[in-house]
Amino acid sequence: MSSAVVVGGGPNGLAAAVTLAKAGMQVTVLEAADEISGGARSSEAIIPGLLHDHCSAIHPMAVGSPFYAGLGLEAYGLSWCLPDIDCVHPLDDGSAGVLYRSVDTTADGLGRDGTRWRRLFGWTSARFDALAEDIMRPLLGIPHHPLVLARFGAPPSRLRRLAITRRAGPPGPRSVAGQPLTRSAQMHVAATLFAFAAPRLAPAPGIPSCRPTPLPSAPMS
Repeated sequence: MSSAVVVGGGPNGLAAAVTLAKAGMQVTVLEAADEISGGARSSEAIIPGLLHDHCSAIHPMAVGSPFYAGLGLEAYGLSWCLPDIDCVHPLDDGSAGVLYRSVDTTADGLGRDGTRWRRLFGWTSARFDALAEDIMRPLLGIPHHPLVLARFGAPPSRLRRLAITRRAGPPGPRSVAGQPLTRSAQMHVAATLFAFAAPRLAPAPGIPSCRPTPLPSAPMS
């Protein structure tokens, strides 16, 4: 039997180990920390009895991943909490931008900028399954949905124009709209949020979880 050693027990390392093991290889995973899972770990880092996320607090890419969906982790106790409001961004004037699970509901709360929001995320989130089939796979290969993928990879200048809102102004040079190499990845994560919300791991029975209270939202004109 062939053997393999995977260095690092984070989500990617564990995914590689599972893939190799399913192919019939004997796999050893090396992890320097006391626990596996890397940045997806939670522990009682603040006060006893309260689980705190080490890094990622939401896991939309895990819910939207065809690989993880095929592992059947629900049989081992995995469950997700899907909030109606993903996050809230307060503004200096006391109002706030609220990211709902729905593209339309989010856009409705953005006033005049709602149309730009729909143009940015409506088309992409509606075609998430097709995009995920090509984006969340090895880079080498013929795309299954080339036309959808081509539109998703629109020129950065177009995204930058759409990202200039009346309230926020133009994006900075280090923003997602200004970085061609990271723009597509960020857009895909944002589309995943609308497809699957901002899923959080449900705590084990008897353990409280952090439940942030959204700030009140004032209508944006």
